[in-house]
Amino acid sequence: MSAPTSDHRPGVRPGGPLSVHIPAPHVRPGDAPDFSNVKIPRAGEVRRPPIDTPAIDIHDMAYSIVRVLNRNGVAKGPWAEAVADIATDDRLLLGLRDMMTMRAIDKRMQIAQRQGKTSFYVQCTGEEAIGCGVARMLNQGDMNFPTYRQQGLLVGRDYPLIDMFNQIYSNDQDPMVGRQLPVLHSARDHGFFTISGNLGTQFVQAVGWAMASAMSGDDKIALGWIGDGATASSDFHSAMLNASVYRPPVVLNVVNNQWAISSHSSMAGGENATFAARAHGYGFPSIRVDGNDYLAVLAAADWAIERARGNHGPTLIEWVTYRVGAHSTADDPSAYRPRAESDAWPLGDPIARLKTHLITRGAWSEERHIQAEAEILDHIVTVQREAEANGTLLTGRRVSGGDIFRGVYAEMPEHLRLQKQEMGL
Repeated sequence: MSAPTSDHRPGVRPGGPLSVHIPAPHVRPGDAPDFSNVKIPRAGEVRRPPIDTPAIDIHDMAYSIVRVLNRNGVAKGPWAEAVADIATDDRLLLGLRDMMTMRAIDKRMQIAQRQGKTSFYVQCTGEEAIGCGVARMLNQGDMNFPTYRQQGLLVGRDYPLIDMFNQIYSNDQDPMVGRQLPVLHSARDHGFFTISGNLGTQFVQAVGWAMASAMSGDDKIALGWIGDGATASSDFHSAMLNASVYRPPVVLNVVNNQWAISSHSSMAGGENATFAARAHGYGFPSIRVDGNDYLAVLAAADWAIERARGNHGPTLIEWVTYRVGAHSTADDPSAYRPRAESDAWPLGDPIARLKTHLITRGAWSEERHIQAEAEILDHIVTVQREAEANGTLLTGRRVSGGDIFRGVYAEMPEHLRLQKQEMGL
């Protein structure tokens, strides 16, 4: 028997050079926007399953998008019917005002940062329906574990705007006493856990808090929030595993706004499967929802919250939306995406869509909308001036070094007492 003529192992065929795949966005600056990869079903087309439906029976919902409002502003389908008693004229007008308020805040704070009055700001423009809508579906005591782009949760929970602005300006009346970066708010009484700049940690914290709530016999639920980019973190998967094993009363929210700081969602695995589909491997239900449709937000939040309160375990919601503005005031999105891309986003603008719906049902008008915009802006400017009177980055007292020691421990440990002494405080 002759010896093998090649140096490869028997049964193993030689091949060409090995390779890896580097995801890239479909378009670059200067290209025409292209959202052909976003498959959008008709409004009202996606079914609404019972809240106790097994995860395996709704796998398909991780690949569609729950929509309620059609392009003419008419509410359609089973999700609309399920929240018909919730989506009253008064409630929807409140939601519209919440979103308009949030957008006006974004504009004013963006200008304030450019004027040097604050060091940093993060807008949530185009995503207002998600935070503002979910917030209105929660009970007192429920706890959100947000990222820095969920200010709408505060607006939807009637958080005082003066406190929000004082924190952004890090002034004398800053509720965080200058310890947090601007926009890293904390408001326990409004169900808003202290924001961590390390993205992903809040998902783990939400699951743990929900477990503690259940184990203590409480009736409060938790909501975790994360962006599409941060789903690539290990904390995301740790939270998913613990949610799967212990089935706490938690709603886990992935805000897929298509972009991390400068990388497309494909870099976080978005081109291989939807973010909602990641729940399949952990065995609990997930759905995708039109995040620019305020009624769809109310309906999906109602469904997931009812599941949590009914002890049916965790739910993962992927909110499909688009980040209209820059990632933050330190970012220039024109360097990595077409300038006109936000205008081409096929799910539209959440404020315009709810306005159209309210006009269609006879509860609103273009004239009243213009008047409301002026009233909201006037109110925000008034509160902003009040906050600036307390100081900004340009004016006012600098935070005392002694403040870093306060409110940390009930009784200050000896090593911190010595450090404070060495600082002459």
